[in-house]
Parts: sequence; structure tokens; C-alpha cells
Amino acid sequence: MIKNTSGVEDLGTILGIWAHPDDEAYLSGGLMAMARDSGSRVVCVTATRGELGTDDPVAWPPHRLAAARTDELARCLDILGVTEHHWLDYRDGECAAARASDAIAQLCDVIERVRPDTVLTFGPDGVTGHPDHRTVSAWATTAFDLAAPAGARLLYPIAAERRISRWSALNDSLGIYPPGYPITAPEERLTVNVVLDPDIAARKVRALAAQETQTAGLITAIGADRYTEWVGEESFIERLLHPIAERHSGPETVTIE
Repeated sequence: MIKNTSGVEDLGTILGIWAHPDDEAYLSGGLMAMARDSGSRVVCVTATRGELGTDDPVAWPPHRLAAARTDELARCLDILGVTEHHWLDYRDGECAAARASDAIAQLCDVIERVRPDTVLTFGPDGVTGHPDHRTVSAWATTAFDLAAPAGARLLYPIAAERRISRWSALNDSLGIYPPGYPITAPEERLTVNVVLDPDIAARKVRALAAQETQTAGLITAIGADRYTEWVGEESFIERLLHPIAERHSGPETVTIE
């Protein structure tokens, strides 16, 4: 199990494939920063520009929010030290309606060019159940099967069981997870289970704070210290050990048309 910076080096070249700006930082910001600090290559792919990510569409119409989140993600990745990023440019909230074969072909092309040792993406649960997250999981998993180099690893984020009781009240108050979520795993099944050291945790929070349209209100509401603790651990599980992935292929499975 990877628990510290020296273990992160073993992930080699990392390719993260996510749905919206801020997914990458919330789920893997610490890993990305540690990997870059150790000299590893890190590449990030984002499927949409998150133009629907607001409770105030009058102040933030889609075109304006997309532009803001594009700039915010660039600042976030700069803080994390990530210099390689690709947009798929699908519409926020509409990934499930997109032509899967086109998205998979784009991801296959990225995988073939990057030759990652490790791919990080959503599991079939999508972490929060968001349809875009689940669709991106299906695209990325199919592309991995088609194009990843021999020996590459596919890792899905998952909640460590021991964290649930500590954060369940906050998670419930924020309405992050629908009933039945988050999907959890015991520590012995995790491939990555990193408690971020104070410097990396602070850097991750700065990266998230750079995505201010999504995080400013939340950081203010719960306080910077508590927010730092809340995002201060990152856990991933091997694809075949994921509780959903190991039970069924389900509707998330995507095939080339």
C-alpha cells in the first residue's frame, strides 16, 4: 500500500481522467503534487468545463462560468506543478448523451501518447453518483483496456471506511452524497491511502481555493483548518478490487460502436 511520498514515486507516469474542473484536485491533488515534486510526469484530462456548476445561473451563465473555470483550473494545476492538460470539451451534464466511441477514441489517443504507468479516474460509482462522473469512468476504463501499455494500473478513488464516521455529519450537511454513498473499502484493500503532510495539504487547499467559484463559499463556511483536514487524505483502490466493479459490469460498461 502506498502511504507516503516515496510510495507515490512507484506510480510512475500518472494520467488523471476527470469530468469537471476541481475533480482532479479534490480526489488527487496531493498525489499530483507529490508526484511532480519527485520528478514524475503527471498529465490531466478534463471532460467538461463545468459550466453548470453554480446555484446562481443568472450571475454565472454557462459561457461565463466555463471561461472562469477554465482559468481557475489553469491556476490550480500550476500550484500543483502539473503542466500537461487536455480538454475533451463535452458539455457539462451531457456526457451520458455524447457519442461514447468518440470520447473513447480521444482518450485512447491521449493514453497512447502519454504511455502512463498509472491511470486515475472515477470508479463505476462516480464517487458521488454524478452521471458525468460515471460516464467518464466508463469511457476511461474502456480506453484503458484498449490502449494502456502492458503493466499499467487503473486506480479508482474510494472512501476509506475509517473516515466515514468522522466526516459523515459534515458530508450529510453539505448534501454531497446520495443515499448509499460514498462507496467505502477497508484499509487493507486500498492501494493508495495517503494522509497528506501539512505542506502538501496546504498546497492542495491553495489549489482548490484557486477554483474559487466552486470552493470559496465552502471554505468560508466550514473554516480553512477544518476544510484542510477534510481534504487531507486520498485513497484509491485497484479497479478489480472496487466493490462495484468486482460485482458486475452493469450499465456503466461502454463498447466501441
